[in-house]
Amino acid sequence: MTYKFKLHLIMNILLFCCIGNIEAQNKMDKKLNIIVFGAHPDDCDNKIGGTAALFAEMGHNVKFVSVTNGDAGHFEKGGGALAKIRRAEAEAAAIRLGIKAYTVLDNHDGELFPTLDVRHQIIREIRNWNADVVLTHRPVDYHPDHRYTGVLVQDAAYLVIVPNVVSDTPPLEKNPVFLYLQDHFQKPYPFQVDITVDITKTFNKKMSGMDAHQSQFYEWLPWTEGDLANVPKEESKKMAYLTTNWTGKISPEVRQSLIKWYGKEIGNAAIHAESFEICEYGKQPTDEEIRALFPMLKSNK
Repeated sequence: MTYKFKLHLIMNILLFCCIGNIEAQNKMDKKLNIIVFGAHPDDCDNKIGGTAALFAEMGHNVKFVSVTNGDAGHFEKGGGALAKIRRAEAEAAAIRLGIKAYTVLDNHDGELFPTLDVRHQIIREIRNWNADVVLTHRPVDYHPDHRYTGVLVQDAAYLVIVPNVVSDTPPLEKNPVFLYLQDHFQKPYPFQVDITVDITKTFNKKMSGMDAHQSQFYEWLPWTEGDLANVPKEESKKMAYLTTNWTGKISPEVRQSLIKWYGKEIGNAAIHAESFEICEYGKQPTDEEIRALFPMLKSNK
């Protein structure tokens, strides 16, 4: 073997290794596109604010979409004036959470139906975001807007890859993973805990994002629950009120899911968590694929 041949061989090996490392790094550096559909301008923050903040801290692209403009969600304000307030609150929440965008669609609060027009709005949002993961309400809920938002996203789950549907927006080349946000409803079947994220690190960010929705968490929702008199007047005390009233306990099912995804040490130590259920529509991910789509999950190996 001549010197030149050896040198050529070594250079080829080094080049191959370099290309392999670049490809591996590119794979690791891939930015995920996450889109979340809530019925109203505060729903996403409440259900996935902590996980969204974690994705954002890791450099991934997160977008919240409110399918209605929230123009009915108050006991004193309403219409266009309220919609303007809620859009501003959503924009402030996005900044606090560190996410890329918070879109509020101009559909009336309390009047949402799974019409073709709104379905097309959803399809365009998913396609334009080139979504890897799509999350929304289950179509089992006390609020018709929540239910129909779930139905609308379900109806889009296959059609996002069909070129002749909403042909003004290029179809996705792959079907995203569709997930449901956690709820407590039991019929016809309870929420299934498939994926759980430890949000202890970003819990305060989640609370800050919710705090941006002043018209909801300190006015409208306390009013609906007969608790308005207990909301502190002092701004400095409102966050403590919010945290006390909106911090849920980790159920045994959620704890077991934390242990599955993080191992016993981290899983048992987690104080705050958010869980998600895999929708039967869209891509059906393996555990390995879930870890790739939720890179904050720590291997328990």
